[in-house]
Amino acid sequence: MMTIEERAAKAVEMKTSGMYNCAQSVAVALADETELSEQQLCQLTAGFCAGMGNMEATCGALIGAGMITGMKTGGKGTLAKTRQIQEEFGRRCGAIKCRDLKTVTDGKPLCPCEECVRNAVMVYGEVMALGLQLFDQEKMKEK
Repeated sequence: MMTIEERAAKAVEMKTSGMYNCAQSVAVALADETELSEQQLCQLTAGFCAGMGNMEATCGALIGAGMITGMKTGGKGTLAKTRQIQEEFGRRCGAIKCRDLKTVTDGKPLCPCEECVRNAVMVYGEVMALGLQLFDQEKMKEK
């Protein structure tokens, strides 16, 4: 079984190949978390590139992680875990919308797609492994 770091590297490699969009890269890198084939995951996530249908809305990498979360949890606790993934992804990347992530400042985007897919996989792994405890503890520290 691949480590979460290996899965993140696979997602980056897939995205860099130009053959996969951000959502596909994340979903396929996490394919063994589901009962679907890589081909099925690619088909399922095909429309989620460039912020959902090229609308520059929610990052496709984040959508891919959210979809796998729903499949892995079977709907139990999915909203809480998806929210945790979204919040942590936003902290690491600086935004959750494709338009904002791709905004160029000082000659480079806020968070390039390769970093978005890496962060989405890593955050997914951390949230699913650690569950609510880590994030509940962080929220308690903030108060």
